[in-house]
Amino acid sequence: MSGPIDFYFDFSSPYGYFMAEKVDALASAHGRSVRWRPFLLGAVYKITGDVPLPSKPMKGDYAKRDFERSARFLGLVCRIPDIFPVSSQHAARAFYWLEGKDPDLARRFALETYRAYFRDNRDISKAETVLDVAASLGADRVALETALGDDALKAKLRGECDAAIARGVFGSPYVVIDGEPFWGVDRLPQIERWLATGGF
Repeated sequence: MSGPIDFYFDFSSPYGYFMAEKVDALASAHGRSVRWRPFLLGAVYKITGDVPLPSKPMKGDYAKRDFERSARFLGLVCRIPDIFPVSSQHAARAFYWLEGKDPDLARRFALETYRAYFRDNRDISKAETVLDVAASLGADRVALETALGDDALKAKLRGECDAAIARGVFGSPYVVIDGEPFWGVDRLPQIERWLATGGF
């Protein structure tokens, strides 16, 4: 058994959502834990010059079809939200605040936030939605609402984004196992074999 797996994701990423539903069980089956690290794709796009996948001519239309087909293939439920993609800084900040209090709660919050967006069509760009999700899991809504506007928490997220970029993270999901990076939920079979064999 080696160190934890790093899982980088943006809350507005459908493929990130799919990986979020699978990565813990896969890691656990091979005696590994997972470090969940939300970041903002917008920060990456400022460097790469890329744009959100749905806004790309031709490729965007294909991607929307692929999102739903990939969900069915993985046994998950996904519908393209009415507002897509969205800004995810409130959700990411909330995750890091919750992680500082209770890492397990933060992880459950991440999953429920993804489900709220991609299953229930709730606008997770709104702080109110993020607070509702966190409170439904037992988080202190008032304390979290105060924290979301705190400069220290904003700096924490900026630092996490900078650290992800410095590590070469350019998309969501992005999984790193013992220094080996895997981009995309379609890399799940490779990830599984890598964990089973110790690399190939």
